[in-house]
Amino acid sequence: MTLTGKQALVTGASRGIGAAFPYVLGHSDSELHRLMRQAAVLAPITRRLLSDAGLARDMRVLDVGCGTGDVSMLVADMVGSGGAVVAIDRSKDALAIARERAQSTGHDNIEFREESAETFTTRVPFDFAIGRYVLVHQPDPASFIRAIAKNVHPGGVVAFHEPGVYDKRNQTVPPIALWSQVHDWIFTAFQSVMTHPDAGARMVGHFHEAGLKRTPTLFCEIPIGGGAESPLCGWIVHTLRSLILQLEKIGVATAQEIDIDTLEDRLRATAIGSHTQLMTVMQFCGWARL
Repeated sequence: MTLTGKQALVTGASRGIGAAFPYVLGHSDSELHRLMRQAAVLAPITRRLLSDAGLARDMRVLDVGCGTGDVSMLVADMVGSGGAVVAIDRSKDALAIARERAQSTGHDNIEFREESAETFTTRVPFDFAIGRYVLVHQPDPASFIRAIAKNVHPGGVVAFHEPGVYDKRNQTVPPIALWSQVHDWIFTAFQSVMTHPDAGARMVGHFHEAGLKRTPTLFCEIPIGGGAESPLCGWIVHTLRSLILQLEKIGVATAQEIDIDTLEDRLRATAIGSHTQLMTVMQFCGWARL
């Protein structure tokens, strides 16, 4: 599959975001590559969330803010040919990529729609709704959860997988100064625009404010790795690459200072030489039955 710059566009709208939130990760082919690297790291965590929350074959599922379709395809595999996935997003370009990817991999049980999560309605309620990396972008996470829950039938499940981008402390051991610096740059860029970077850590409160009667079941994981083949170095460097313009905008660091083209090699060399165990951000997962 060949992707043009236009096809690789993933705007803030693809997360159900209004104009108040600029999607600082940008619109480049490199950003699409980053999303795919990110999906590979996050897939086991999201799969555990889906399994723990009771996702099963033949279910009808809503994927909110589907972007380029990684979660949609993961869900489609789990519900099987007897199940169905409706994946919604505001971005035509993100949806075009998602449709092409799903078609090329034989996922014919996914329907992609250009819709706003806040206004989406369905005549046939869903068994399950999932959103990944969506609450952190919302001006009002509780209202967003409430909007999703109204499309799920009583007894169905609402679930979210969110990053913890509110605490800059990094527990990589032994510490690597360069890794900590990259970590700090990424957090600073996100926190300069995100309205609720701690949404994952506040799911209990957000679910309560949304009017859900049950306290969500929660777990938290941290992706870790080490050695020359760890995918974490590539993921963190591609994330920083997509955030350079924002860092320059807020006066934190320039592309020249970061030297992004050599950064991944430098990080890997330092990690290997120090035998460090790398750690990234906390991944909060929560779900509740309606």
